[in-house]
Amino acid sequence: MNLFESQTQFQPLAARLRPQRLEDFVGQSHLLASGRPLRLAIEQGQLHSMIFWGPPGTGKTSLARLLAQYADAEFVSISAVLSGIKEIRNVVTMAKQVATQGRKTILFVDEVHRFNKGQQDAFLPHVEDGTVILIGATTENPSFELNNALLSRARVYRLQSIDEEALLTLLEGALPRIGDSGIKAETKALKAIASSAQGDARLALNLLEIAADSAPDDTIRLDQLGPILGESTRRFDKGGDVFYEQISALHKAVRGSSPDAALYWFARMLDGGCDALYIARRVVRMASEDVGNADPRALQIALNSWDVQRRLGSPEGELAIAQAIVYLAVAAKSNAVYLALDQAKADVKKFGSLEVPLHLRNAPTEMMEKMGYGEQYQYAHDHQDAFVPGENYFPEDLSEQQYYIPVDRGLELKIGEKLNYLRSQNKASKMKRYPSGES
Repeated sequence: MNLFESQTQFQPLAARLRPQRLEDFVGQSHLLASGRPLRLAIEQGQLHSMIFWGPPGTGKTSLARLLAQYADAEFVSISAVLSGIKEIRNVVTMAKQVATQGRKTILFVDEVHRFNKGQQDAFLPHVEDGTVILIGATTENPSFELNNALLSRARVYRLQSIDEEALLTLLEGALPRIGDSGIKAETKALKAIASSAQGDARLALNLLEIAADSAPDDTIRLDQLGPILGESTRRFDKGGDVFYEQISALHKAVRGSSPDAALYWFARMLDGGCDALYIARRVVRMASEDVGNADPRALQIALNSWDVQRRLGSPEGELAIAQAIVYLAVAAKSNAVYLALDQAKADVKKFGSLEVPLHLRNAPTEMMEKMGYGEQYQYAHDHQDAFVPGENYFPEDLSEQQYYIPVDRGLELKIGEKLNYLRSQNKASKMKRYPSGES
């Protein structure tokens, strides 16, 4: 056995099974099926900078290596966690030497989102002039983490989690590569490993290798996997893409009046380790944004669930949050206030600092009274229904606006009827004052 073979023997199974041909690659058919742009780029050796974005264990490094292999390019791999500007400069120097031999250099940067702006800027000129072909790998949304200048020079490919059927195929093919003793496995044991890996091929192979090492008679059985698999941790990643995807799914399920789906996403987030107080705060937002005045009780129920979680903690408080989530999901929906506030903000930005009309200003001093502050103001409670028909509460340079338009659901049905009545009173009052229609 030579030194290379010895080193290969001690590599993790996932490293030993890294695909050498596109046909051996597992998953990502949306990118690698015949005729797809990425497959064509690899087969034809078309080098361009790119970003591979996706969960762990989906083949980002393997794809980069395949691209270098098919293009006969020098492959240099660095980690953004361990490397800095010095390492980038060293790679650039080496790439220039390789270029004299008529070959390109692929710089693979793992966890590229970890590079700060200065580090990203350091290799930007060398990407632009073609000295290096950048392939970055990231689990985070590139549009949030990478400079726009870098993104404009790289094509982003989104990699997906590997489905269980593909993982099972991968595990079955990996069995002959484990040791020299011909390890076997029960199909149900392999299925359990594939399920536990949660779409992560590297994790699936690592679990298989551990299970093989502890197999008493060279057969991996389901009943031995308990201590190895432990309690499966669903993919969550606090603060990362999956975090925001799941809270978005919860919010949309509530908005879409699906209590069951809302409870599912709530349970998923709790299972992944999300702080229940964070979810409680978001539920309060949902109450105002999506239920609003169609059912004002929703806001109080959401606030109560937040308070219960603060007082009792988990798991007791989680039940109160679940109660609020279900109530919001089945409640009548209205985003009328949300839209009205957005429109009001837009007018404030458009028209600037318009002055408060004199009749709406308080007059706490004699000088202000003489200047007309508060003059002609009519106290609403002195009028029938506590309403002054025709009174204007907008700045004089801004015509009366209608931002709030209640929906025909829940309590806003009644609110809409009331507003229609008040607005008709305003219109009638203005007609009396200005019979010709002038105002």
